Amino acid sequence: MADDPNWPRASAWLKGAHADEAKCCLALLGAPLRLASISQGRCDQAPAAIRAALERFSVYDLEFDRDLSNVVVTDLGDLELADSTPEQAVEPLSEAVRRALREAHALVVLGGDNSVTRAACHGVATSLAQCGLITLDAHLDLRHLDAGLTNGNPVRALLADGMPGSQICQIGIAPFANSHAYFDVARDAGIKVIPAAQVHARGIEEVIDDALDALSQEVEAIYVDVDMDVLDRAFAPATPGSRPGGLTPADLRTAARLCGAHPKVKVMDLVEIDPAKDVADVTVLAAGLCLLSFTSGLLGRFSR
Repeated sequence: MADDPNWPRASAWLKGAHADEAKCCLALLGAPLRLASISQGRCDQAPAAIRAALERFSVYDLEFDRDLSNVVVTDLGDLELADSTPEQAVEPLSEAVRRALREAHALVVLGGDNSVTRAACHGVATSLAQCGLITLDAHLDLRHLDAGLTNGNPVRALLADGMPGSQICQIGIAPFANSHAYFDVARDAGIKVIPAAQVHARGIEEVIDDALDALSQEVEAIYVDVDMDVLDRAFAPATPGSRPGGLTPADLRTAARLCGAHPKVKVMDLVEIDPAKDVADVTVLAAGLCLLSFTSGLLGRFSR
């Protein structure tokens, strides 16, 4: 695409092209964890791929008449985590989240696999007892901890760390992608589980609004984990765990915008993309759209 001064690109915005009197601040942080993935892949390459995808988007949200150049975005680069275990990543990632939130109104973390969620959650609130978690995921991520931390057990690890299950809402969970035993763990912990079929029936806007309203009554900060395998397989070939019957990119875009608009949402992560397995960049483009939609929601907080 030829350069056009009347068509500013999101990639230029990421590099610092913003209005002189911007209304809010967003931070972006890469967390390329991959060593403990149940499905081997190159999720460490996803932060760069998502950034590159922004070249193909503008900064104008026509639907809500919002220009993202009114948001200052600070790209903090990637932490050196590609050769780290999830246990080793906890301190550097949680501290990086804390530092970013001192300077920005919200943060987007680019994974990496889903093991980043546990580490990043530790940097959001004064304690996990004051943190709420919304996951958009095909899986419960409640596998046992006996063999250590993986991308299949960050929610189980957060329960063990002290996050109350009543402060966790899992949205888009797929049939035939989880076990009865781990669903029992969710039920016994008081986790709210909303299957993908219920999202289709009720609509993503109602589901997300209800989750945000409920958690905001209980916690001081909310973390949103977006595992891209929550998408239907047709829209997420780069995620090993995606299945037919999942959500659509339009669902995910709406969810990201609503979360970005909520004043208690501090962090959203985007995880589980292996760019080497993508087809026509469909998965990384969906992730880029989530990033921009979250930012549009954030701008909406300051534009009323």
